[in-house]
Amino acid sequence: MTARIFIDGEVGTTGLQIRSRLEDRPEFELLSLPADQRKDPARRAEMLNAADLAILCLPDDAARPAVAMIESPDVRVIDASTAHRTSEGWVYGFPEYDAEQGRRIAEAKRVANPGCYAIASVAILHPLVAAGIVPTDWPVTINALSGYTGGGRNLIENFENPDTADSIDSAFLVYALDLEQKHVPEIQRLGPLEHRPLFVPSVGRFRQGMIVQIPLQLWSLPGRPAPGDVYAVLSEHYAGCAFVTVADPAKTAEMKHLDPEDLNGTNELRLHVFGNEEQGQAMIAGLLDNLGKGASGQAVQNLNLMCGLDETAGLGQAPMFP
Repeated sequence: MTARIFIDGEVGTTGLQIRSRLEDRPEFELLSLPADQRKDPARRAEMLNAADLAILCLPDDAARPAVAMIESPDVRVIDASTAHRTSEGWVYGFPEYDAEQGRRIAEAKRVANPGCYAIASVAILHPLVAAGIVPTDWPVTINALSGYTGGGRNLIENFENPDTADSIDSAFLVYALDLEQKHVPEIQRLGPLEHRPLFVPSVGRFRQGMIVQIPLQLWSLPGRPAPGDVYAVLSEHYAGCAFVTVADPAKTAEMKHLDPEDLNGTNELRLHVFGNEEQGQAMIAGLLDNLGKGASGQAVQNLNLMCGLDETAGLGQAPMFP
């Protein structure tokens, strides 16, 4: 049976990527509105209620009323915004979170697609917290670097068009200096952590790709774990997962640098455990495409599960950002 899919916000960065991954798949019929009707509330409501599954690629303040427009009890939703990631009644769309999360997503009416920074942060923290390596009350610090497509149309325009009023000439910027970045609540909740992590994001002059880094002073942690203990917990947690992998520690030890663009065009999230056992220190890094596993690719993986399909369907090498 063909599933009818409506992408509300299909001309935005994430929406375009999702559509490109779905348009040639016979399992789906893509519903769409003409350009002059995309902001018409009545037409949007009609499409939202005509779909089997709606994917919301909207700002938070538009995603909430979009959900309210859905009157049909049969319409299922994937929300790619931040609006519902910590809301009751919504399933967090990270199938690898634990052994049951894929089933929860498959059965859900409402799925919140994770944030790009958050999916890597949670992927690192949750297994370590669950195993007791990182206590729930630990003061966690997260440093991250993203390509500028992670900031949506305005940031893309500012990086690529020197004629805009807010054009950016810099090669690298640190932002969210008020320490209120929007992904922090979901990282804290899904970590789970008792205290807000200190999250320091940055953006570089490259289109897509991402590195999320969590440093650990192992000597200060209960039990004084070694880097090998961190690797063992992560590798056991993600054993057999199609899209989350933990790099071989011997290969990680040989690396001289980590390139944020290495996994572009894929739906992979790769974790590296860099460690210095003598100094009692480790740094866990998550490498991903912020438009792949960090946005559109993850939405398609969730869509596959919700439609009873193989979660890997349509998630081979993806078109790069146009």
